[in-house]
Amino acid sequence: MANNKLMNTLKHAVKTLRVGMVSAVITSAFISANVSAEEIGYAEKEELKFGFIKLTDMAPLAVAYEKGFFEEEGLYVTLEAQANWKVLLDRVIDGQLDGAHMLAGQPLGATIGYGTKADIITAFSMDLNGNAITVSNDIWAQMKKHVPHEGGKPVHPIKADALKPVVDDYKSKGKPFKMGMVFPVSTHNYELRYWLAAGGIHPGYYAPHKGDTSGQISAEALLSVTPPPQMPATMEAGTIYGYCVGEPWNQQAVFKGIGVPVVTDYEIWKDNPEKVFGVSKTWAEKNPNTHIRVVKAMIRAAMWLDENNNANRPEAVKILAKSQYVGADYEVIANSMTGTFEYEKGDKRDVPDFNVFFRYNATYPFYSDAIWYLTQMRRWGQISEPKSDSWYKDIAKQVYRPDIYAQAAKSLIAEGKAKASEFPEFASETGFKSPQKHFIDNIVYDGSQPNAYLDKFAIGLKNDSKL
Repeated sequence: MANNKLMNTLKHAVKTLRVGMVSAVITSAFISANVSAEEIGYAEKEELKFGFIKLTDMAPLAVAYEKGFFEEEGLYVTLEAQANWKVLLDRVIDGQLDGAHMLAGQPLGATIGYGTKADIITAFSMDLNGNAITVSNDIWAQMKKHVPHEGGKPVHPIKADALKPVVDDYKSKGKPFKMGMVFPVSTHNYELRYWLAAGGIHPGYYAPHKGDTSGQISAEALLSVTPPPQMPATMEAGTIYGYCVGEPWNQQAVFKGIGVPVVTDYEIWKDNPEKVFGVSKTWAEKNPNTHIRVVKAMIRAAMWLDENNNANRPEAVKILAKSQYVGADYEVIANSMTGTFEYEKGDKRDVPDFNVFFRYNATYPFYSDAIWYLTQMRRWGQISEPKSDSWYKDIAKQVYRPDIYAQAAKSLIAEGKAKASEFPEFASETGFKSPQKHFIDNIVYDGSQPNAYLDKFAIGLKNDSKL
């Protein structure tokens, strides 16, 4: 770290005093070591403040800071936890934050004007997987009798089919069945809705054109917003009967003995994209070199998190356990970050890909990932009107920026800090993954045909539907 700081002090001096013969006093060794960095250009803004929510998938930010990757790019970063996702987005929009750990749906929702209208882009996907659905002990006791068992243990994945009789019973008694998710455009909202609908439970519609943004029209399960760290306590109080959230707040329910995670998002949609790093379009246009350098540092952090079969995860858990980051107990965070996941107390299973930060091209901003989120916004009414396939693709290309990612990756390759084989083939990459088959309902997703995809679901709006 001392060498990093010296290097960055020299970089800072060059930038601020770059007149006359200043460059002559910089050693040829320094110049030689930074040829590829010079090709990108100096950071237009060196002192940066990034926001995050206290979840384990903010790890690339914490690691880039703690391991000195930001400093090696000449960036002096402050990381600041935010109260909730709305505050975080608002602060990126008004410039209080230079960028943030965001829900993948936030840049898309803002761009199309769902909620706050603003131009937000992302050039970096922060992770794959990492969420789960947890229910209270009481609900689990009612579900469990409908779950197949082998060797005395539940067979996974557990589908919402096992929850449907419970929800039906609540309905017959005139009692609302309430569940929590973290934000209307969150992955958690769409994953919970997907899981429920696959089991025949209607999660409700939004109708923004009618002024109804509750998401509870025709709902059999009523979903509402709860900030992630408050999920366990809200369920323990009986306000909600279950929730979908990221770690460590599912494992926290296990440790506190108040609930049981019944399914992970890895089981709902294998290797699904989760968070992104978002900045305002204006900020990106004003600070192009800075943006590329930020992405470079975060790619390196993601690589570090996954390298040598997750060998660095115990150290990463120690970092995340610090109060300024996630602030949960080491054991709680380690339960999912180190390749395992505990369902019922004592039922710990190997799930090596529960958190993925770099492998499987996790950091690459695929257009098809963006389009999946847009299809779910349409499916549940957040997008009120039918849209053409080309509309979905155009929005994805406005928001997701693989061109910026490619510049960062190529710079790391030139510097010898990464291998070309670790990234997509940029010359031929289209931004669309091959059709994906690993969903809990076995429906195949092809991002190039969003309307045909929507037509496959029994529950949800179709391409020509309107509430």
